[in-house]
Amino acid sequence: MRVSTFVSIGASNHSKYERQAEDYYATDPIAAKLLLDVEPQLNNIWECACGEGHLAKVFENADKLGKATDLINRGYGKVEDFLLNYEPYHNGDIVTNPPYKYAQKFIEHALNKVDEGRYVCMFLKVLFLESQSRKEFFEKYPPKVIYVSSSRINCAKNGDFVTYNSGAVAYAWFVWLKGYNGETIVKWIN
Repeated sequence: MRVSTFVSIGASNHSKYERQAEDYYATDPIAAKLLLDVEPQLNNIWECACGEGHLAKVFENADKLGKATDLINRGYGKVEDFLLNYEPYHNGDIVTNPPYKYAQKFIEHALNKVDEGRYVCMFLKVLFLESQSRKEFFEKYPPKVIYVSSSRINCAKNGDFVTYNSGAVAYAWFVWLKGYNGETIVKWIN
């Protein structure tokens, strides 16, 4: 496989650009709209890696946003380290595009924060399905649904959709319903 192939599939160790220090890659707001189309019951959403509010503003406009936080002040939401948040729980759903290198930690922490019957939705690379350690994780915490984007949705380094607009990486919404123990369903959106 040539280096350009690794770049195309989003392999961070072969990128032609430096990774953003805090792993900040903003999500095209269409992703939030598509999620609300297929999961309209989401409510009191905590967008816990909100960046500049690309997803959170969609949730806010739909009257679904409870709160928005991020590790860094990017002009939207409250500054808070989600992984160090020790509030006992969040009375709502948690939805975000987490920093990829901390995605599993975000999911586990979010599942500990919500009540049974609440949702945790993470916008992740389809490649997140791979790896032995995550196989064990998925067996312990099976997502209820994975919504694969049938056309590419862009994530842009530092929220710069002009410079970083390749759409070369495939993404999906991974949706956990706390307490769900069945088989994972795969569906397609857009």
